[in-house]
Amino acid sequence: MTHVVVVGGGQAGASVVAKLRAEGFDGQITLICGETVPPYQRPPLSKAYLLGEMAEERLYLRPAEFYEDHQIALRLNTRAVGIDPVAHVVTLTGEERLHYDELVLTVGAYPRTLPAEIGGMLDGLFLVRDLADADAMAPAFEAGRRVVIVGGGYIGLEAAAVASKLGLKVTLVEAADRILQRVAAPETSDYFRALHQSHGVDIREGVGLDRLLGDDHVSAAVLTDGDILQLDFAVVGVGVTPSTILADSAGLEVDNGVTTDQYGRTSDPHIWAAGDCASLLYHGERIRLESVGNAIHQAETVALNIMGRDEPYIAKPWFWSDQYDCKLQIAGLNRGYTDVYIRKGDAPGVQSNWYYKGTELLAVDAMNDPRNYMIGKRLIEAGRSPDPKLVTAPATDMKALLKS
Repeated sequence: MTHVVVVGGGQAGASVVAKLRAEGFDGQITLICGETVPPYQRPPLSKAYLLGEMAEERLYLRPAEFYEDHQIALRLNTRAVGIDPVAHVVTLTGEERLHYDELVLTVGAYPRTLPAEIGGMLDGLFLVRDLADADAMAPAFEAGRRVVIVGGGYIGLEAAAVASKLGLKVTLVEAADRILQRVAAPETSDYFRALHQSHGVDIREGVGLDRLLGDDHVSAAVLTDGDILQLDFAVVGVGVTPSTILADSAGLEVDNGVTTDQYGRTSDPHIWAAGDCASLLYHGERIRLESVGNAIHQAETVALNIMGRDEPYIAKPWFWSDQYDCKLQIAGLNRGYTDVYIRKGDAPGVQSNWYYKGTELLAVDAMNDPRNYMIGKRLIEAGRSPDPKLVTAPATDMKALLKS
């Protein structure tokens, strides 16, 4: 009987095992999960869950009994520490050895931390990656307290929005020239800077963190411009690094993540990878897609290919972020864009930013504009690029662009 072992209990790992059973796979399945709870959604951790608007059980991707009902051996609080690709063996914590016929790595990525020499080991310093992180920081989010958030990407901005809504005094520090510089155009940065400032967030751009002060617990942040901020706690959101330790132990090819082919195979024909840890080809460029949509669809494609379907994975990037009452939806990837065109909506705060490379539509950032997000997404997936003058003209029937 074929034994499929999946290492990593996040969105991708849960999607692999569920798809295998849904497609009629009748072999043995083991899902190795390092946490003490079944696989769960991670995006709400920095939003609804941290706000107290979502109970833990609602985070679960499937009820705990799903795995037993579908004869999936869910190994909680267990980690893989090594792979022997010749013997087809995964070594688990406690030196347990588990044989596999097909192995899937869905081990995700881990957050970057601050160096110990600048205060990275002080108490009162939090990361936002898993349920334990969210549970650890939740009690600190009390009205009137002072928080410094290091990093102006989506995680940092979402944490700032939660803190502001809960009545904290929030300062966000971004070393780059502007928030969202790595992932979005200045026009999108401008939108979210204004949004956060309207909610009282003090945004410091072009200023880095020099060091954190405190005996045991963090008490102040010294910035690179010499300013000193008194604080009660700090949140760090400075990006993630793909987890490649297991891939390295197996001698797999690694290039900004675990290298995969169009079917999700690694350099070993019996080892696969999906989700945030996997490096894939997109328009001739090797990238990683850190998104729920990619984790699900890539993982499901891997499940089909384990069963011999030979279906290539075609990435269709989409992302989202919730901040205050604004829902940002992103379609496509803006890499290499040359121009950004703004379409304003009829209501305040409704806007979509359209990225072009010459005459080619690459991506759309839609703020409180789900209709134009869907239109942009369909245009990008169809390889169609409307004239930017039509996109920005208020009189344009945007839906008609799908037919022209």
